[in-house]
Amino acid sequence: MLLKDGDCVAEIVPERGALVSRFAVGGEELLFLDASTLADPGKNVRGGIPVLFPSPGVLPGGTYPAEGRDYTMRRHGFARDLAWEVRHRENARAELVLGHSEQTLREFPWRFEARLTVTLSGGALRLGFAAENLDTRPMPLHLGYHPYFHVPQANKAVTRLDTDATRAWNNRTGAPVSFSGLDLTGTEVDMHLLDHSRPGTTLHRGPGLRPVMLSWSESFTTVVVWTITGRDFVCVEPWTAPSGALRTGEGLLSVAPRATFSSEFEIRAGRE
Repeated sequence: MLLKDGDCVAEIVPERGALVSRFAVGGEELLFLDASTLADPGKNVRGGIPVLFPSPGVLPGGTYPAEGRDYTMRRHGFARDLAWEVRHRENARAELVLGHSEQTLREFPWRFEARLTVTLSGGALRLGFAAENLDTRPMPLHLGYHPYFHVPQANKAVTRLDTDATRAWNNRTGAPVSFSGLDLTGTEVDMHLLDHSRPGTTLHRGPGLRPVMLSWSESFTTVVVWTITGRDFVCVEPWTAPSGALRTGEGLLSVAPRATFSSEFEIRAGRE
């Protein structure tokens, strides 16, 4: 599904988790996509902007307690794996919906309706997410985005992320660390910035590429940075809580019965 606004183009794949698979400005591709993973329904898509709901990251032990029993939740939740319904579409805007089902209730025992609104406007891509609690009891809320930004391997040594974070969780070693900056040249970097204070950041992708300016709602409190050597991407991921929050409760949000949680995430190309 194609959206266009001036020299901006975005593509969405509703059947693969409402994935925004492409975002280009003035002919420059801002996102990385491994097309072979998109074409294979048996694989998780590596690229674009996966929606991580209702559990970004991995739960300790793979389970969490609810309703007096343990529930199993897959890595990064189920929203990225399921088909979303296209409820409304215009030239530069689309609204997609994912509701509870027998399948989701086996992993997440709450009735809900999630809505993702994708908009191109003024050179920016905006993702609006709303989750309505259709149940009779409070619903835990953990949301994240996993955008893969195009960064050639050769540029990683000079790629920078604007942040004031001083503390991080190194997901490779499973330990907290003090933080003074990113080195993206290692075999794998998986850093969870725990005290990034601003509702946004800028990813400087090196020579020849526009920086990417990100902004998000204050409900996003954790920023994850991930890359692996030999692949031309750097992920900068806003999450509403640290990994495992459904089990640990750390930073976990709650949506009252019949209430709706809403958030915004914007991606904008800067100037070189």
